[in-house]
Amino acid sequence: MMPPLPDQPRAMRDPAVETGRRAALDQPHIAPLTEFVHSLRARDYNEYPFFEPADGGAEASILFVLEKPGPMTVAKGRGFREGSGFISRDNDDSTAEASYRLYREGGVDRRQSVLWNVIPGWNGTIKVTASKLKAGVDDLERLIALLPRLQSIVLVGKRAARAKPRLEGLGRFSIFQSAHPSGQVRAINPHPLG
Repeated sequence: MMPPLPDQPRAMRDPAVETGRRAALDQPHIAPLTEFVHSLRARDYNEYPFFEPADGGAEASILFVLEKPGPMTVAKGRGFREGSGFISRDNDDSTAEASYRLYREGGVDRRQSVLWNVIPGWNGTIKVTASKLKAGVDDLERLIALLPRLQSIVLVGKRAARAKPRLEGLGRFSIFQSAHPSGQVRAINPHPLG
């Protein structure tokens, strides 16, 4: 059964919401993406967050590709700052809250969208190396193959935008770019969009 959708940002601070999401990882729309995450986790020691079951999963027509997961995507007890273990607009952090509000105000139906990162794993640092970016784009191409209804990709932030040339070569969807919703970007440009 699909977990209840939160009606406010930072819903993952409620342990019952997180538990409900974990229970839904084998739902048909999210199971192929859960297996994808397991394959990444089996490969190395980075922390790869699960996809949000309240989003569209493999049925999504819009893929939002952010830059790199932060510590609030790391599951509790994994050795980093503790978070939910999901890439989610419902995480208990300011970037997730800004994303939640932005998507809601923009009329983006979360059941039609899915979130990921161009650098998919958290390794304890925000630093992005060229080799990590290349490997991340390789993983992104594998993910895209799991999204048969994909029509649009939104590259969120400058680092994510670096994947554009390779994604354009795949050619079956529209590609857009946007600013990143992090506190650093909002501090530089405090005026709301619109």
